Amino acid sequence: MEKLQWNSFTKKIYIHKSIEELYDLWATPKGITSWFLKQAEYSTIDGQIREPSEHIQKGDTYTWQWHNWDEKEKGEVLEANGDNYIEISFSNSKVSVKLEKKNNVTMVILSQFDIPVDDKSKLQIHYGCSNGWTFWLANLKAFVEHGILLNETEISLQENELSGYEFVNM
Repeated sequence: MEKLQWNSFTKKIYIHKSIEELYDLWATPKGITSWFLKQAEYSTIDGQIREPSEHIQKGDTYTWQWHNWDEKEKGEVLEANGDNYIEISFSNSKVSVKLEKKNNVTMVILSQFDIPVDDKSKLQIHYGCSNGWTFWLANLKAFVEHGILLNETEISLQENELSGYEFVNM
């Protein structure tokens, strides 16, 4: 067993969909807002806004906004191979999504790495994002395989500053 580290983590889930369909759900504004985000805007290197069904490309910048979260995340697409791999800058670290065919299903492998190891980053990025990605991968599976969303979009979950740590479907 590999030793767990504060500077990275990996989450995996099997999903009964093709790599192509799952890639579109990660790599297009329309796809990623169908199960994960309230809004996603990607801009090309020359400042053009990508169309909803257009694949992101290396060098694009993004602005993401969640349901039940007022903050916006801004970052850069570091890799997007158009097939099965995406890497972005995210929350003072990096996130990669790799899609692999295993028998008749696709394994989604999400890694967050280059996480700073100060106490604030351990709590907010390692602990917070690790819990968050666990939920979001389960939400993706529920959406793709059963047509339901598990995240809350109608009731405000922002009553207190710990909402993001207490609610499992934020």
